[in-house]
Amino acid sequence: MSEPRISPPTKNQLLAALPNEEYERLLPNLEPVSLELKKRLYTSDKPIEYVYFVETGVVSLLALLETGKPIEIATVGNEGMVGLSVFLEVDRVPGEAFVQIPGLALRMQAEIFKQKVVPGSVLYRLLQRYTQGMFNTIAQTAVCNRVHSIEERFCRWILMTHDRVEGDEFPLTHEFLSQMLGVRRASVSEAAAALQRAELIRYKQGKMTILDRAGLEETACECYTIIRREYERLLGQSKG
Repeated sequence: MSEPRISPPTKNQLLAALPNEEYERLLPNLEPVSLELKKRLYTSDKPIEYVYFVETGVVSLLALLETGKPIEIATVGNEGMVGLSVFLEVDRVPGEAFVQIPGLALRMQAEIFKQKVVPGSVLYRLLQRYTQGMFNTIAQTAVCNRVHSIEERFCRWILMTHDRVEGDEFPLTHEFLSQMLGVRRASVSEAAAALQRAELIRYKQGKMTILDRAGLEETACECYTIIRREYERLLGQSKG
């Protein structure tokens, strides 16, 4: 089966911010690929072969415990790039990236990326700012996991995912979300049930539907607003 083709303009916000000349220079090296559910884009301590500019869907960045249990530290949607360590001249990391919401991406070989994205280019400057945004996200998530309730964190995660998908419905299982939030599955089920009773979401057969976006924003902790505001400030683009 052939890979889907993506026609300009791109939905990836980093690439969409480029001048036409720079985007056209990079385009021959950007390969459209499908992001299939649970597909691993890189694995722990293995060379990163490609960077991915997400068009649709969501990718989780995971830290791994000694037991092998994954804990989500950040997510990437159409605002960013997977494989940021390549930009930082590191070819492998002690973590993983895998697809949590299926979609599409434009990928580039890591070696070509290092040749094309050089100091002084617009994409290089954008990625410097995006890197700071990612640092802010990871730091804020660490704070959030320490001080906020599971229900508040659940709402933050749902809102960040909703910003990055097309429509109000997306696939999600309690097991997956418990891994992402680092809590027991039963705790996720309790939080989901509370949000359903409040008619903020509908969760059925592995699908999450947003019913009341404003209500979710009121219920979420301040971390969602902080993270979103920082990306908007750094990249100068609206999200969601």
